[in-house]
Amino acid sequence: MSERIRASWDEYFMNIAKEVATRSTCSRKHVGAVIVRGKCILATGYNGSIRGLGHCDDEGHLMEDGHCVRTVHAEANAIVQAAKNGAGIEGGSIYVTASPCWPCFKLIANAGLGRIAFGEFYRDHKIFDFAGKIGIELFDMSGKVDR
Repeated sequence: MSERIRASWDEYFMNIAKEVATRSTCSRKHVGAVIVRGKCILATGYNGSIRGLGHCDDEGHLMEDGHCVRTVHAEANAIVQAAKNGAGIEGGSIYVTASPCWPCFKLIANAGLGRIAFGEFYRDHKIFDFAGKIGIELFDMSGKVDR
């Protein structure tokens, strides 16, 4: 009989974020986010179109500067889901399959989340400098970021 290795909490929540990403509706990048406090999941989000509008995968991408801007990012959707459901997220952590872009980083900071765990680095190095200035812990779960 093989011995099963139990996932750490970080691995567990990142695995859930990866599953959440499978709901993404923009084929350019599937991203999932999970907000956690006290080892309890408070909200999830994935990148998808504005509620009530067609998805990129169905209607095409809305491109600006090489990026699709039709979707609401996973981090923003998770924060909105928490707000809609009255879940206080201040002091919690967010697990994201890709590091947050600058606008999402600002939302995370102002929502009071104290820790960002990410599975791959995605395009914006300034989050490292600003996270240090305001006391947000960044946890790179890929082991590949060169700052």
